[in-house]
Amino acid sequence: MLAGCGGGTLPATSEPATASPSAGQVTPVSTSTQLSFYAASRLAEQASFGPIPTLVAEIRSKGAARWIDDQIALPFEPIDHTPAEAIFAYPDLADLPASLTEFPQREFARRALGGNDQLRLRLTWALSQFITAAPDGQAPTGGVTYVNVLYRHALGNYRDVLLDMSTDRTMGAFLNNDQNRPKSDDCPSCAPNENYARELMQLFSIGVIKLNTDGTPQRDSRGRLLETYTQRDVEELARVLTGWTTNPEPPNRPPRNQANWSKPMVPSTWRGDRDSGRKVVLGRVFPAGQSARKDLEDAVDLLMNHPNVAPFVATRLIQHLVKSNPTPAYVGRVAARFIDNGQGLRGDLAAVARAILTDAEARAADNPAAARGDEGKIREPWLHRTALWRGLGCTRMPVVGGQWVPWPDGQVPFRPNSVFSFYAPTDRAPSSNLLAPEQKLLLNNEIRQRLGQQESARRWNPATSTHDYSDYAVAGCKLDELATAFSRSPATFGDLLSERYFRGAMPPTLRSNLEQLMRQSNPPWNREDPNEGALRLLGFALNTPYFGAIR
Repeated sequence: MLAGCGGGTLPATSEPATASPSAGQVTPVSTSTQLSFYAASRLAEQASFGPIPTLVAEIRSKGAARWIDDQIALPFEPIDHTPAEAIFAYPDLADLPASLTEFPQREFARRALGGNDQLRLRLTWALSQFITAAPDGQAPTGGVTYVNVLYRHALGNYRDVLLDMSTDRTMGAFLNNDQNRPKSDDCPSCAPNENYARELMQLFSIGVIKLNTDGTPQRDSRGRLLETYTQRDVEELARVLTGWTTNPEPPNRPPRNQANWSKPMVPSTWRGDRDSGRKVVLGRVFPAGQSARKDLEDAVDLLMNHPNVAPFVATRLIQHLVKSNPTPAYVGRVAARFIDNGQGLRGDLAAVARAILTDAEARAADNPAAARGDEGKIREPWLHRTALWRGLGCTRMPVVGGQWVPWPDGQVPFRPNSVFSFYAPTDRAPSSNLLAPEQKLLLNNEIRQRLGQQESARRWNPATSTHDYSDYAVAGCKLDELATAFSRSPATFGDLLSERYFRGAMPPTLRSNLEQLMRQSNPPWNREDPNEGALRLLGFALNTPYFGAIR
């Protein structure tokens, strides 16, 4: 798929960023001239949930650096969890409406499609891919709180991400830290639960292999990989993390909200919940007698100052925003910003995001002639859906007959199959050394779903024997623009699709194929229904390799 996105003659763009003479510095893209339409659309694909005309125009006018700074300056506005509390009034689980069980997904989707703070939302999505929990659909208030932790700190400090996630109620249930108690005279049947301690290190912060600052693995004199921590470290960190429990306030909660999903966990007042003895993690001594909060803060500080955390987080975020297979030099430059944002602060995610998006390696392909063979990333299912609907001008997900159009089968937002998320960051393309994690999601069901997704918001009206497209308008979609262009001419239709989905540079082969399909004497759609024809050919265009990867 990545190879298939090459080819075609593309228009000239603004001058690409040049390499830095200093390996430790990030080279920002030049903002001395207005960005080309192609370059601005490409940045929108990396830093938002899909280009739309107003966003591309804003990026072109401001330039990359200023647009990013303005996005960072937007205030955080949390998702309100209170509407989801209506779910606690339903006595029978079989009667739970999808509008409540899917409340976190729907609210996030609404913002992803129509919200202005696209960069913060896109970073939230990226963080959720490796700081993973699967909120219970029967407790959507907890799902909102989990998303809000990531959303609040997506452009803040990574230390706060780890701290707040460690007491998040949904994460506490998902990785069992709410059941993490020492065996003691007070509770002889108790035992430490190591799940959260292990994943806090393995998946959320430092990984299992020691890394150089550029993300390359460290090896011993015999070439063997060096492990970051031992099983003993996991056991000791589990002891550090004992003593957290459900917030008891208010005491008169609904029966189905006894976990108090919308509030962080608090230190337990029962002695049996807490191991207050001396612990040693990664060589760091945690003195006996410390509080649960002090132990937690010391543990997070230990991980935040570990040499692995900067390249670990840098690699994950680069993979989710820009490219699956970043060079060590790119990782090293971004990791340097994690270590020091330029003002002596460690873990500044706003500085990291700025470094990722303005780096020479991220911006080089703004000039297609300078694109590397390993450029970009496969468009994962959720980003495929958001780009589809945003390109149609939709401001929220369409609803048909009271039901939302289907979520991607393999990537329902915030409902991964396991703590390892939807795919592993180390997954490679078949018969290749090229990292391509998202390719794991391109299964038969996903391909079939993509083929008809753009038509999923229409309804058949038996009274008139026609399709009803009114649900598109209700969702804010501008289907009329697509249908008008389709009716006018193949060239006009190709121009619109090129602008909305191909950075104004639709490959000539695809354009030619679309024009041939439109000129069929007996097309597989109703000639009297331009909406049907326009949507059918939109689906064809978006299921080609040209759209299948963000390069």
